[in-house]
Amino acid sequence: MQPFSSKVIAYLLSATLLLSGCTSLVHDDVKRTAGVEGHCAGSEWVDDSSIAVLPVPVVAFLTPHVDLHQVSSEPYLNRCGALTRVVNREVSVNRLACMPAGLTRIITLGVWQWCPARVTWSADILADLPRSASLSAEDRSNQQP
Repeated sequence: MQPFSSKVIAYLLSATLLLSGCTSLVHDDVKRTAGVEGHCAGSEWVDDSSIAVLPVPVVAFLTPHVDLHQVSSEPYLNRCGALTRVVNREVSVNRLACMPAGLTRIITLGVWQWCPARVTWSADILADLPRSASLSAEDRSNQQP
């Protein structure tokens, strides 16, 4: 009977980790290497807490929750430069730390849940496009001597 219970526990832990793990916000499948000047990457902790739509204690366990802070990819990719120069982007949110922090949902009777999440991002930065040496006829006419 002992091996059966340890297998069940292992399966439950695995399922819990898989269901609450990483969420990919942006993932470019096409890998571009031509014209890449550099690489940008980083990670930081963010507050991904939520509150019940109907914040009535105990009833809040049965109602949906909404995020208090919207976690999106734009602020993190903007740290790498202009979005027109960023390729091979990847931004993901890891919510594994939310599992032990889920105790806050029990303490507040379902109204609020604190969730520290880890956002990681990486991207390649394209080099600036070289400016054409010759000016077009329109540009020449606009210049003053």
